[in-house]
Amino acid sequence: MSEPVTDSTMLLLGLTLLAYLWGSIPTAVLVCHALDLPDPRSLGSRNPGTSNVLRIGTRQAAALTLLGDLGKGLLALLPAMLLELSPLARASCALAAIIGHLFPIFSSFRGGKGVATALGASLGLCWPLAIAQILIWIAIVAYSRRASLGSISVALLSPILAWQIAPEYLFTFWAIGLILVLCHWQNIRNLMQGTEPRF
Repeated sequence: MSEPVTDSTMLLLGLTLLAYLWGSIPTAVLVCHALDLPDPRSLGSRNPGTSNVLRIGTRQAAALTLLGDLGKGLLALLPAMLLELSPLARASCALAAIIGHLFPIFSSFRGGKGVATALGASLGLCWPLAIAQILIWIAIVAYSRRASLGSISVALLSPILAWQIAPEYLFTFWAIGLILVLCHWQNIRNLMQGTEPRF
């Protein structure tokens, strides 16, 4: 087995920038445009993400958006994974991809809430943890019929999962969880007021 490539500052910065650019690809907007659907930033929750595409479009469009956003998070880590770089380098790419999704340079810095991209990044960082996240999300959404509650719950539980499964990424999942909770602040208010829509 070859020796891991030494992390250099320039390499880390380059891969982090590349990950941000990957994350900035506006999947929902591109999918809706390709399928002749309304711009998700103009209808529904105005959020360019899977849930809103499902709300204003079709299941096919929502599935393509989900796969695209998952792929962004995973592909952003691929160079660091192939080069066998350190957990720090992989974490930097994961966070950059999520930031890119939230504030995409290719879409006037109007992005989604980062859930699917964060899950894709989790698959690259630690796939068993990502599987646990998916199972938690499915269980909570199946019970509550609210996607936002599932996403918030996963965000809050991910640092605990990381502590048990992948302690080298504890800070990373703490940061991702905090970002996702902040992005869902309005949903949290709606849940507390009982006005959050169900599926």
